[in-house]
Parts: sequence; structure tokens; C-alpha cells
Amino acid sequence: MSQSSALNMQTPNPMKKKIITALIAVVVGHMGVLWAVGQIKTPELKPIEKEPLKVRFVKIQQPPKPIPPKPKAEPKKEQPKPVKEVKIVEKQLPPPPKKVEKVQQVKKAETAKPVIKPVEAPPKPTVTTTVSETRVVKPAPVTPPPAPVTPPAPPAPPAPKNVAIGGSGVQWSRSPRPSYSNSDLEGQTRNAMVYIEANEKGVITSARITRSSGLPALDEKILRSVRSSKFKPYKENGVAYPIKANLPLELTLNPNG
Repeated sequence: MSQSSALNMQTPNPMKKKIITALIAVVVGHMGVLWAVGQIKTPELKPIEKEPLKVRFVKIQQPPKPIPPKPKAEPKKEQPKPVKEVKIVEKQLPPPPKKVEKVQQVKKAETAKPVIKPVEAPPKPTVTTTVSETRVVKPAPVTPPPAPVTPPAPPAPPAPKNVAIGGSGVQWSRSPRPSYSNSDLEGQTRNAMVYIEANEKGVITSARITRSSGLPALDEKILRSVRSSKFKPYKENGVAYPIKANLPLELTLNPNG
């Protein structure tokens, strides 16, 4: 038994041989195909030159908007003409004329001819027509609109009162104090007169020299001092008024220099 089994193992099965042979053939075929494919040169592809595309933008025009039809003008309404009133008067005909009877008088033994009286023609009927006068209705008069009412003008400011300074007149709220030295006076006493105007609140609105001290530089110092001063409001019967006044000034030498 051992020998027969060894013989069976040494002798291959014919089916197995066919399978192995087929596998070998398949492998050899694949290898040949791969070798053939490797020998084939890939064709060189020439680059295709293409012209660049030209793009042109075209603006699409919108259709024009339809023009709306013009509104038809309304026909003017004709004003109704005034109607003439006509009165119709009925014709009054006269009564019909009476019939004229022929009278025949018969006498005994004589026959009288009939006497025919002339027949009067009836009077012609008179027709009277009266036409009333036409009445034209006039439109009512158009009253013009009332004129605009203009606001009343503001009252004019009261005229300035001519008053004296001090005493029963106007009083100072801040009096002028011109600063000067003996050299400004040039060794002598100086006199000056200043005309002042102030409003109802006492604020000085105008000041000017009416009598000079003789020194222009000193006059400027006097004016600066007066313009920086102020009066108390001047009142009469509780009403404040603007004022005007003359301020006399005497500038004396200082004994201390």
C-alpha cells in the first residue's frame, strides 16, 4: 500500500497539468502584452493654436416710453341767453251782427215793394299784441377782498429830556474820573465842557467836547473817562426817559505834583 501511494504522488494528475499550463500561458501572454505596450511610443500631440475670442458689448436700447396723450381741452360752456318773456293776449272778437229782417207791409188793394235796408259791414276785429320788455339779469357785483390789515407801527422812542446833572436832575451811577498829572495841565488849571447823551437805562450813547481845555491830549482823556461812566435811569412819573446834559469840568493842579 505504501508503494502504490508513493507512485500516485509521483505521477501528477493530468487535469492539474492542464490548469498549470493554462496559468503559465496566461502569465506569459500578459507579460508579452505589457512588453508590447511599453514599446509603443506615445504620439506627440501638437498644440492647437486658437485665436482669442473677441467679445463686443452691445448696449440694448430700451424702447422709448409712449408719450401720454395731451388732455383734451374742455369745451367752454356757453352762458344761457336771457329768455324773452312774451305775453300772448287773446284776440277779442266783437259779437256777431244781428240779422236784418226784411219787413213787408201789405196794404189792402196795393202791394208795396219791399224796402231793403243796406246791411252794415261788421267792423274789422282789432288784434292787440303786447310784448313785454326783455329782462337782463345782471350778475351780482363782486366785492373785492378786504385789504390786509397792516400792524400798527411801533411807537416812536420818546425825545431825550434836557436835564441837569446832580441835584434834582440826573444822578451818577458811576461818575467820570479823568486821570491826569500837572504836566498834562502844563502848569495851569484847565476848564472843559462835554455834551452827553444817554438812553433810558442811563448808558451813555454819545459824548463830545463842546468847549476844549486847549490841549487835545487832555480832551481825549476826558472823553474816555466820560464814556466809561454811567447815569442812573432818569424817570418822570415812573416812566424812564433818555436824557441829554452838559457836563462842566475843572481840572486843577495837584499841589503834591
